[in-house]
Parts: sequence; C-alpha cells; structure tokens
Amino acid sequence: MQLTMITAGLLALLVVALGFRISLRRRQARIPIGDGGDAILQQRIRAHGNCVETVPLALILLFLAEQAYGQPWYLIALAALLVASRLLHPIGMGLPAPNLPRVAGILGTWGVTALLAILLLWRGLSLCGSCLVGA
Repeated sequence: MQLTMITAGLLALLVVALGFRISLRRRQARIPIGDGGDAILQQRIRAHGNCVETVPLALILLFLAEQAYGQPWYLIALAALLVASRLLHPIGMGLPAPNLPRVAGILGTWGVTALLAILLLWRGLSLCGSCLVGA
C-alpha cells in the first residue's frame, strides 16, 4: 500500500499544481469563468482535466496490483513511469503539437494503465479458474 500512497501523493500534488496554474492564468487574463477564448487558459484547463481523467483509474489499478503482488520491482517501475508520464503530458501541452513530451505522456499513461489491467486480469483469472467454468 505504501507504493500507492506515495504515487497518489505525488500525483495529487501535480493536480494541485496544474489547478494553481489555471488560477494564475485566470487572474492574469481576468477570466473568472470558462476560458474566454484564451488559448493558454484552454491548454491549462485541458492539461489539468486530462490528469484528473486518467489518474484515478491508474491509482485504483496500482492499489489493487500492490495488494495482489506486493511491491515487486515492476510495480515500482510502473508507478514511476506513471508519475513521469503525468509530468511530461502538461509540459507537452504547452508546446506546439505533436511533440515528444505530450506523446510520451499519453503513451506512458495508457501503457501503465493497460499493463496494470493485464496484471490484475492475470492474477484474478489464476486465482479463480473455476469461476469461469461455473462452480
């Protein structure tokens, strides 16, 4: 559970930082609601939104995988890749598309989520062979 706790803490700080960047831009551009057509504000809103949309599922999967497998090196590596990917994505959002940080952030997040899902399916099916056949 410690791996998920550390990963969740780091990603929560990222979500807060991304939200803070939105607030700073709102104040600077004097846009209290919506994006006011401001391209920088739109980018920051989407970077924050994308993080909030993808992180919860990945953290749930990481928690379940940690409960099922403990803390082997590959789960630690997947957690580190998730954090790195989520850091890269908003960096890339501030650059002209397409760009390496954004693509790496997207693919890293999807890859970690898919690998965690596969690990959990593998473990679940191996523990419950009879549940597919009918008991």
